[in-house]
Amino acid sequence: MTGRTMLLNCDLGESYGNWIMGMDAEVMPHIDQANIACGFHAGEPVTIDKTLALAARHGVSIGAHPAYPDLVGFGRRSMNLSDEELASTLRYQIAALDGMARCHGLELTYVKPHGALYNDMMASEHLREQLMHAVAGYHRPLTLMLQATPAAATHREQAAALGLAVMFEAFADRCYDDDGSLLARSKAGAVHDRVRMLAQVGQLCSDSSITTIGGHRLVLPVDTLCVHGDNLESVRAIEAIRALINET
Repeated sequence: MTGRTMLLNCDLGESYGNWIMGMDAEVMPHIDQANIACGFHAGEPVTIDKTLALAARHGVSIGAHPAYPDLVGFGRRSMNLSDEELASTLRYQIAALDGMARCHGLELTYVKPHGALYNDMMASEHLREQLMHAVAGYHRPLTLMLQATPAAATHREQAAALGLAVMFEAFADRCYDDDGSLLARSKAGAVHDRVRMLAQVGQLCSDSSITTIGGHRLVLPVDTLCVHGDNLESVRAIEAIRALINET
């Protein structure tokens, strides 16, 4: 990145009881921000507690990772919530994580929606506005994390009108469509292999740009890079990304 360091964020705390998801302990030492599940798509009190303890041990910033109330579908199914339901659902999850974080001497600083809620937020202006209202209406300031796209300036202005700060993220392992959205997973080449992933990270570090599926260069205002730690191979990829960012 030109003039600043790009952060690394990862979705963590997504186990549920005896069902284990991800390699949180192996990932945490290499990231800057942990997006912690709040119980509606994954995570339950003990998992949340353990994840917060890990974050405290490694000095990692924490964010709430709220979702539609969809445990069975891991938050990957869209739901038609009323504006009131959406605001209450979000604030309930944020407040739960906020309170538990305080028990570990941590302060919740941002919100990153999960799964279908994140995708719907980026696709629907109305939902994005309602989600911004919900986060802006929390009892203290929090930053909203959303995808960096060519519309980032407009999204920043919309948030600023509500007194809400935003940060923009890119994805290390995902290919981009020509309009700046993520290429659908159903399409060939949607997920980068290790070589293409590191090349994309290097390009973001050098000039804040990505190259789309059609070969177009897009400059994006990226503050943080999303990585995934679901298995040993992905943890090693995070280590390589961390080393690459540290070199720039």
